[in-house]
Amino acid sequence: MSKKKHHEASMEARTAELLERRAEIEKGGGEARLEKQHAAGKLTARERVLALLDPGTFEESGMFARHQSTYFGLDKADLPADGVVTGEGAVLGRPIHVASQDFTVAGGSAGEIHSNKVAATLRASLGTGTPFVFINDSGGARVQEGIGSLAGYGRVFYNNVLLSGVVPQISIIAGPCAGGAAYSPALTDFIIQTRKAHMFITGPNVIAQVTGESVTSDELGGADAHMALSGVNHFVADDDEQAILIAKKLLSFLPQNNSEDPPIVDPDYVVEADPDLPGVLPASDKKGYDVREVIVRLVDRGDFLEVQAGYAGNIVVGFGRITGRTVGIVANQPNVLSGVLDINASDKGSSFVRFCNAFNIPLLTLVDVPGFLPGVDQEHNGIIRHGAKLLYAYSAASVPKITVVLRKAYGGAYVAMCSKDLGADKVLAWPTAEIAVMGAEGAAEIVFRREIAEAEDPKARRAELVEEYRSTFSTPYVAAARGLVDDIIEPARTREHVSRALEILITKRTIRPAKKHGLGPT
Repeated sequence: MSKKKHHEASMEARTAELLERRAEIEKGGGEARLEKQHAAGKLTARERVLALLDPGTFEESGMFARHQSTYFGLDKADLPADGVVTGEGAVLGRPIHVASQDFTVAGGSAGEIHSNKVAATLRASLGTGTPFVFINDSGGARVQEGIGSLAGYGRVFYNNVLLSGVVPQISIIAGPCAGGAAYSPALTDFIIQTRKAHMFITGPNVIAQVTGESVTSDELGGADAHMALSGVNHFVADDDEQAILIAKKLLSFLPQNNSEDPPIVDPDYVVEADPDLPGVLPASDKKGYDVREVIVRLVDRGDFLEVQAGYAGNIVVGFGRITGRTVGIVANQPNVLSGVLDINASDKGSSFVRFCNAFNIPLLTLVDVPGFLPGVDQEHNGIIRHGAKLLYAYSAASVPKITVVLRKAYGGAYVAMCSKDLGADKVLAWPTAEIAVMGAEGAAEIVFRREIAEAEDPKARRAELVEEYRSTFSTPYVAAARGLVDDIIEPARTREHVSRALEILITKRTIRPAKKHGLGPT
């Protein structure tokens, strides 16, 4: 055999061996465990990656990585890819980095090499300025590796923080995520949790042993519990497929990193007056309504991605587009607690505002707020410091800020909802807006207390004075006269006014350093 043919035969043999090795690794923990994963209604780690990424774009890194531990029989254990699939690809034509834990390999447990792969992918994401998506499905730290597994967790956390405010980070919780593992998702910007997944620091068994409390995994760390009670997650998905669709849609609104603007989609989308928009508000100012009906009429194609829809329902936050440009929307929800601001609403709103500011997303604030929620519990649990977070976030935000006052805007809550004095670039008001220290009824009781008490007919006199106060102060015209409202507009033309304001403000001069700030827990 000639040297050339020998070389070709050798190359073919080695290529065949490579393909065989790759195929074996791609089986994860083996056919039986793959079938068990499917029987549980879950995709495998690689199936999740391929479902997320555009076809043919996945480039895997670290496929042949292996653990180095020899303790407790690990020297004989074959753990393909060390239980995590990492690499890069594209979503809707834009590059991202991804890591996906493989529950079929040692329960997706995180050892040192496993976590090193994740940390390396995080660093690659930071270096290239591309979003990072981490799909979590793990039994926790690999106990057999001892402190090495904990050190690996630490490296992941450290890199999560380095990426914070520089590139968007999304966590998908698709299976168990317990103990220290839960802190990596908590350090990312958005958490999407499936109803088949659980997330907690200490599980039901430990809690029962330590505190005597009895609780199920769903009650403690299920998707609905974390949405309604803890506010830990941002989206709930029925299954892996839906979680991946949510991640794709979320990414479509976001820039690649903090030095870019969000993508513009269909910029020529028509802006028209909406004669039905004013009808969303009820005739009585004491009745509630769903502010989302206003939002979907303002955004392109009625396409609004609400964030934390099941948490702190008295405030609504999420993403939409106006004439193709991504906007972050914050709105009081009169249907829930009359739209008051409380501790949870303040936290939810401030966290969202900080994210939008870090990633150059203009803010549209819709105001219908009667005040901060009164109560002993609120005061003792820190409404002062929690409410201050919203004030701080809006004041610090340097992105374009447009505010529309729909109806009530009372007291400190009026200020907190991106008033002119917190740096709003454009404040618009509907003619139904009531901008005042408090409602006319309460104000009349304070201002005219003696006059009402001394009147022959206190009830009639009170009604007169309430109306006098309302006509004097509870209108947008006083605020407009003092320059605190830029314009009082026809409600039907709100979208038109907001669109024009965005066009002007998009060139607003803002400082964009290498990193504005982190987005740590608040």
